Amino acid sequence: MNTTSLKIQDLGLINYQETWALQKETVAAVLEGAPLTVLLCEHPLVLTLGRLAKEEYILVDENELQKRKADVVKIDRGGEVTLHAPGQLVIYPIVDLNQYGRDLKAYLENLEHVIIDLLADFGILATSIEGRRGVWVKERKIASIGIGVRKWVSFHGLAINVNTDLREFQMIKPCGLDVHMTSIQEILGYPVDLKEVKNKFIQHFEKIFL
Repeated sequence: MNTTSLKIQDLGLINYQETWALQKETVAAVLEGAPLTVLLCEHPLVLTLGRLAKEEYILVDENELQKRKADVVKIDRGGEVTLHAPGQLVIYPIVDLNQYGRDLKAYLENLEHVIIDLLADFGILATSIEGRRGVWVKERKIASIGIGVRKWVSFHGLAINVNTDLREFQMIKPCGLDVHMTSIQEILGYPVDLKEVKNKFIQHFEKIFL
């Protein structure tokens, strides 16, 4: 059991670039001894491209992006193209992996377990798939994960489709895969309280990381 303390910041609906800047500040603080920090938020419509992402996985042209007011941001995480939009819970854990064995695979698997346990609270049976990062409900993807690491402090993180408008995902080839996305709302048939999802995430995150 780790004795690390936890700082939680709920940022609400916030521009992607603002949270990216805040992540960098938080990474620097954690490197100086600040506690493990979890940033919770939603973003206006934005497409993010990981370090080696292929732009052809964006399936609409510049005019369509402008029409939808969708930003495109190249960032310093692994993975391909990802979409963020209102109704999706985005979580950025800033974690000093020196305290967790410097094991990136185990860290990513633990993040998947947190999401799987959270979804179980809503009666949703979700799984991880060997060789495919993220969380799945049968053949549909409900959560994406992509991280960056600086001096063994992780940043970026995960996105859970809660009440997300799934039609937005037609703009991209998610994570470079031929995959259909799903959401808690689509599976249950009704929207759920995002605050409840945030609280359950923190509960399950604490069980694994504290």
